[in-house]
Amino acid sequence: MQAFIKAITYALPDREVTNESLVAEFPEWSVEKIADKVGINKRFISSENETSADLAVKAAERLFVENSDLKKESIDFVLFCTQSPDYFLPTSACVIQNKLSLPTSCGALDFNLGCSGYVYGLSLAKGLLLGGIASNILLLTGETYSKFIHPKDKGNRTIFGDAGSATLISSEGFAEIGNFSLGSDGRGAENLMVKSGGMRFKEPINDLQFEENGNPRSSDYLFMNGSEIFNFTIEAVPPLIEKTLAKNALTQNDINGYIFHQANKFMINFLRKKIKIEPDKFFIYMSEVGNTVSNTIPIVLTEKINEKALKGNIILAGFGVGYSWGGCLLQFD
Repeated sequence: MQAFIKAITYALPDREVTNESLVAEFPEWSVEKIADKVGINKRFISSENETSADLAVKAAERLFVENSDLKKESIDFVLFCTQSPDYFLPTSACVIQNKLSLPTSCGALDFNLGCSGYVYGLSLAKGLLLGGIASNILLLTGETYSKFIHPKDKGNRTIFGDAGSATLISSEGFAEIGNFSLGSDGRGAENLMVKSGGMRFKEPINDLQFEENGNPRSSDYLFMNGSEIFNFTIEAVPPLIEKTLAKNALTQNDINGYIFHQANKFMINFLRKKIKIEPDKFFIYMSEVGNTVSNTIPIVLTEKINEKALKGNIILAGFGVGYSWGGCLLQFD
């Protein structure tokens, strides 16, 4: 048996935050500086009562509307990737099953991963399918990092946006899921973290400080050590691509395109040059949505599929928070 992507789409919140609106809050920056630095013109931010599960449900409902031949009663497993769940318990995937009116015979689970989450999700879905456990797996991603970001954190506010995505994995479809290379290194965990709010630090730590450049740093909000994340990425991603190619018995000459996690313009272009990937084989869709964490790869996939830009062998690569990383091959008709 083989595993395929059969359908894919994504959804965004309604609230649009442009560079112009950020500059109004941070006049020391300019629209051009933000666009040049991170490659993002706008991002979409969830409303106060809108959650990652809401965005995943929105994407899933769109998937069924856009693919009228897909029936909800055929879904027998829901995988939901998020780092901003609705509750500590129950699992959001169970809530989603009910909201989507999927069969009660449908398995459901959440998994907590960020920028590598979509690739990991594909590996879980393929395992469920090839193991005979499920036949039609609905892989959902949903993230609302904006709820973790301090209002004065202009760096992270320029980068991150919220979104949800939905992918159906089945025994037939338009892109066969190949072999995977996965990895993790928890030594870098503190370099991208929301420290409080879990069981180790349940209550707010209330240690907010402002650095010399005016950026806030607090255990109660998202902290990202940009230089350490960059160093990790440069060290981890080139070997990830080599291992993913080897797992699929391919060379770079066999690859028609690459879709990396859309971290920011500078980082992914640096990686492209370091790995020696031709610009026309390197697919980007970030400027109009921002870095949406586990949603970035399915968003690029959706946009490029709609443009009919993908053919042959496509490498996916996700990397970031954890640290964790994952790569896989998709083979398009």
